[in-house]
Amino acid sequence: MPTSGDEFDVVVIGAGHAGCEAALAAARMGCSTLLLTLSLDTIAYMPCNPSIGGPAKGHVVREVDALGGEMGRNIDKTHIQMRMLNTGKGPAVYALRAQADKVLYQQEMKKTLESEPRLLLHQNMVEQLLVEDGVCRGVLTRTGAKYYAKSVVLTTGTYLRGKIIIGDLTYESGPNNQQPSINLAHHLHELGLETVRFKTGTPPRVNKLTVDTDKMEIQPGDDEPRAFSYETTEYNTDQLPCWLTYTNEKTHEFIRDNLHRAPMYSGVIEGQGPRYCPSIEDKIVRFADKSRHQIFLEPEGRETLEMYVQGLSTSLPEEIQQPLLRTIDGLENVEMMRTGYAIEYDAIIPTQLWPSLETKRVANLFTAGQINGTSGYEEAAAQGIMAGINAARKVRGEEPVILDRSQAYIGVLIDDLVTKGTNEPYRLLTSRAEYRLLLRHDNADLRLTDLGYEVGLIPEERYRRFRKKREAIEGEIQRLRETILKPTPEVQALLRKVGSSELDHAVELSKLIKRPEVKIEHIHQLSPPEEPVTPEVAEQVEIQLKYEGYIKKSLQQVEKMRKMENKRIPDWVDYDQVKGISSEAKEKLNQVRPLSLGQASRISGVNPSDISILLIHLEQGRKSRASS
Repeated sequence: MPTSGDEFDVVVIGAGHAGCEAALAAARMGCSTLLLTLSLDTIAYMPCNPSIGGPAKGHVVREVDALGGEMGRNIDKTHIQMRMLNTGKGPAVYALRAQADKVLYQQEMKKTLESEPRLLLHQNMVEQLLVEDGVCRGVLTRTGAKYYAKSVVLTTGTYLRGKIIIGDLTYESGPNNQQPSINLAHHLHELGLETVRFKTGTPPRVNKLTVDTDKMEIQPGDDEPRAFSYETTEYNTDQLPCWLTYTNEKTHEFIRDNLHRAPMYSGVIEGQGPRYCPSIEDKIVRFADKSRHQIFLEPEGRETLEMYVQGLSTSLPEEIQQPLLRTIDGLENVEMMRTGYAIEYDAIIPTQLWPSLETKRVANLFTAGQINGTSGYEEAAAQGIMAGINAARKVRGEEPVILDRSQAYIGVLIDDLVTKGTNEPYRLLTSRAEYRLLLRHDNADLRLTDLGYEVGLIPEERYRRFRKKREAIEGEIQRLRETILKPTPEVQALLRKVGSSELDHAVELSKLIKRPEVKIEHIHQLSPPEEPVTPEVAEQVEIQLKYEGYIKKSLQQVEKMRKMENKRIPDWVDYDQVKGISSEAKEKLNQVRPLSLGQASRISGVNPSDISILLIHLEQGRKSRASS
């Protein structure tokens, strides 16, 4: 048990999805790490949807795993259903999604944290940061204990000045009636960190025994075993179904009749809510032309009868919520177990962060997760592992790791936050990534495992297996490029069978596979490899060859943008002295302090002419400094 005055390399505040990844990363990189949490019983808690993954979010979980993080492994052990989404589209938008046993997910993550040799878990509330001369040196808890550290990672989620809202009822609280963090929120203001007020919400939970699933559409998991982690070898195939139903005109009329009691329309709610996850009240108003909205009934675990009513997030008064539920097909006799609510909380303005997630105002202080204005467990975990890596590297005197937009969805996420900021809870979408064909669900390990190994989060044996896989992919691609297929009767018969035109001359296998109807299994029937290839290797070979032209175009765009990213902006630049750029551009450049011209070009309010003028200013400045 830590005692007041103890010193650690890294202290992490908060044990949600960001805090767990940050603490594990720092500890696994060799740092003595203390993880402080309000409650040891709510580690990795899922206060909203009991699921992991989905479009863009599933990509992020794979990236966290490829770097050596824990979320993928944990959901693989504790899920109750797994589905691959968007399989009717291209591989760039394939997305894995898992329903979690939320209690088991928490228990497994807690066990992992407890078992990590250099990591110490402790239940306590942090009230202040210990800051000297602009440098964070540690933390002060409610009990008066002080813990000193070389780096501190702040991952407080939605707890900062948290306020629950249900109809006209409001009270200070974290999610699901947990303790809020009040004094720390005020302390951050005293340190000069600017915050905004955001809002999110959650739907009611209902008793499964009172749900008539006969009136709903079953949503089963995939028959094919699936996993998020590249390390998973044992698959849980005992899956529980979800159920789909819809709102109807009776539901909509009931909501319209009670809109005057909805906090978001009565003025009770002040915080900005998430655009991509609106409440049911907001849906009825914003999409008045729609006759129905999807509602998913999702089990919260194997050992509970609670079901999550996905799509019905609400902060209407408690006495209205059950009658509202009963207007929906299959829920006519439903019993509500937990009331839906909205929660307001403080988030810091993320343009106050460097791309390493270290705050600009306070050195050695890193922030990650919903405190940075994001929504979602996956976005939190992504920031958490990067903050943990960079906090550990700061301790060791090493340069931070910064992922670029062509390297990972995590790079897109963090760059969007620190460069553009956000005026609402940020949600990662595939459309936010300009290089999404390169950032696929299937190739996260090829993109990031080298880096995970380099920073010390990928063990030697796992890295050896990864290198073997990569070599197998490269070898099979080379074989298909070198193997010529002649138009034999057997070849022509197979091509006719799969609906492809016959060959009129010999062709390389690498060109034949570019035909949409020709799959890698057809290629292997025509020309079996000497050594059998795994399904994962075969998948990569097929995607890389079939989409080769598009991938090359994306890589050319990346190279063009990289030239801008490599043009670093030195510390001596005074934007107020740059003649010719707009006043708005000066204000935004001074606020963000971009590290490169590439980052500067993505700042809202900075236009191409401002970048051209800035480039000339930098060249003139370098010449004058060189001659002086």
